[in-house]
Amino acid sequence: MSKYVIVGAGQVGSQLAGSLAAAGHEVVVVTRSGSGPAVPGVTRVAADAADGGRLTGIAKGADALYNCANPKYHRWPQDWPPIADALLAAAEDSGAVLVTLSNLYGYGPVDRPMTEDLPLRALGAKGRVRAKMWSDALAAHQAGRIRMTEVRGSDYFGPGMTDQSVLGERFIGPIVAGKPAWVPADPDQPHSLTYLPDVAQALATVATDERAWGRAWHVPTAPALTIRQLAGRVATSAGAPAPRVRSIPHWVMRAAGLASPLLRELEETRYQFVRPFVLDSSAFESTFGIAPTSLDDALRRTIAWWRTEKAA
Repeated sequence: MSKYVIVGAGQVGSQLAGSLAAAGHEVVVVTRSGSGPAVPGVTRVAADAADGGRLTGIAKGADALYNCANPKYHRWPQDWPPIADALLAAAEDSGAVLVTLSNLYGYGPVDRPMTEDLPLRALGAKGRVRAKMWSDALAAHQAGRIRMTEVRGSDYFGPGMTDQSVLGERFIGPIVAGKPAWVPADPDQPHSLTYLPDVAQALATVATDERAWGRAWHVPTAPALTIRQLAGRVATSAGAPAPRVRSIPHWVMRAAGLASPLLRELEETRYQFVRPFVLDSSAFESTFGIAPTSLDDALRRTIAWWRTEKAA
């Protein structure tokens, strides 16, 4: 049995905690409020993720320390640096492998499928924060101070999803009901979507395999489809009528951003939704022999979860 410490109990952290506990491991979930999945094998601890000394004590004896934290979207430049520094300190002092859950922001706009060897040339503040976190952790690894790896995925969908996802409730709900689905994107551009259980599996894999350390990995992700094509697959899986997908005008999103910090921040990453945004996960798949869940299976499970939640 191994000990794993997971900082963050959001849609990924909670699924990871549940799967590791189900496999018989000791799991500690750290959040500011002490929240987290109430399942056997999971201990919930209230702590500030920016407190390196506190995290070091919690991580004592841990095999891996997972960064699944999720500061408020509009506060990334302020909140991420102290959290990242605390996690580095805790990993160095405890000897736990630091496994960071990240995204594709650091690459910035690109004109090809994204692979892990692309330079991190983000233009926006959020992408630069993620790139700095990666470079600091990699430097510590190369200096022999820590062991680390990073897992990057695209927009999430799946059981336990939040409505911040492209395939969140405001997308699935209208399609299942036969109503128009409005998206803040060009629905005819290919866009990779990463299945939540595949994220948890990738995180569990890299923590204990030395081949994973010292580099980043893309979560196994099904081939990209356009949002319109995805809507058709959702409708088919749900037994719903042919979907109607409509794009929210850019000026509407900008106007809404005047009142909503979250929507205002989406302007920085708008390029992801108006041009091809394709993730290549072949390196992970070939190295670890793990393929993404088939899209049809993933959608079927997602819709079943969504219907159960709506009926509750």
